[in-house]
Amino acid sequence: MTETSSNSGHTFRQEIERVVNEIAQALRTLDDGAGWFSGLAPARRQEVLQEVSGYAMQAHITPADGRAGVAKSGVKPTANPSVMICMDPPRHGFASLPADEHVKAFRVLVSVFTVADTRRRETCCKGACGHAWHNLTTEAEQP
Repeated sequence: MTETSSNSGHTFRQEIERVVNEIAQALRTLDDGAGWFSGLAPARRQEVLQEVSGYAMQAHITPADGRAGVAKSGVKPTANPSVMICMDPPRHGFASLPADEHVKAFRVLVSVFTVADTRRRETCCKGACGHAWHNLTTEAEQP
């Protein structure tokens, strides 16, 4: 299926944001997120990797965040995505990795984002956060 409208691209970016932030806030498991990611077409996977890489960089990941995220990801520290994210500064280009590394890259990026975003929610945003993505609710809590 070919996406022709910019609205469908916007909707997909919203879906990416929701899935990644649900994982970061423990409303969805990393395994569930990886399953969602695995079910996407290769071009969509690349789009997700670009978006999530941007989220991680925007969260101002540190080398310590990289190491902690890799440990949480279940991906070997010697795998390409793990090495890339732990460099100082972290490397970009996860979407350019071979397709057989995309799931590993997703797991690493989301795990590192989770570590960095949790740190930021507990420091920068504590008590006065206006970021909608930091205030997700479970389905049971939604009106």
